[in-house]
Amino acid sequence: MSELPVRQADAPPAEGAGASDSYGAALPFGLHRLFGVMNALGTLWILALMVLINLDVFGRNLLSAPVRGVTELVSLSIVGIVFLQLSDTLRTGRFTRADILLDRLKRTRPALNDALHALFHAVGLALMVVILLASWEPLVESIRIREYVGAIGDFQAPVWPVRLITLVGLTATALCFGLLAWMDLRRLARRRQPGATA
Repeated sequence: MSELPVRQADAPPAEGAGASDSYGAALPFGLHRLFGVMNALGTLWILALMVLINLDVFGRNLLSAPVRGVTELVSLSIVGIVFLQLSDTLRTGRFTRADILLDRLKRTRPALNDALHALFHAVGLALMVVILLASWEPLVESIRIREYVGAIGDFQAPVWPVRLITLVGLTATALCFGLLAWMDLRRLARRRQPGATA
């Protein structure tokens, strides 16, 4: 009985093994798994929100008993979900960007393509660090004043957990930007070695 062929497409492309960019490649220290777990948590959070919203609609229309705090929880959750999934979105190359030029450069000028990717990721790293530093003080202040959404006596939810999730997501995304820039520069350096194919 012949063995079934192995599907090579299921494995992430090895860094530097002729891949045209770093997206989808395994990251050092298994960080790609961590980013994937964060993405999965964001997806579970979305499912929980869907259940909560449907319970609110059901209770409001059939039982005249809406679930309290759904609006506040949804508004908080959107921010948390976005930042939970941000790093894995970047790692897998699903960030919104114009690919017309880059797709052409992959075929005609791969070294320039690597350089532009490295620049893009370096700028993204700088931006994430700036936002991260600017987000630290609001987190501390939110904890200090016990910031909440909702109304006293009806529903209250603290804001600081979502601010903390935002910081975690920003840190993970900054780390992902930095690692992708490093991988792009390594690929660029290998292309410039004598005897390397462009």
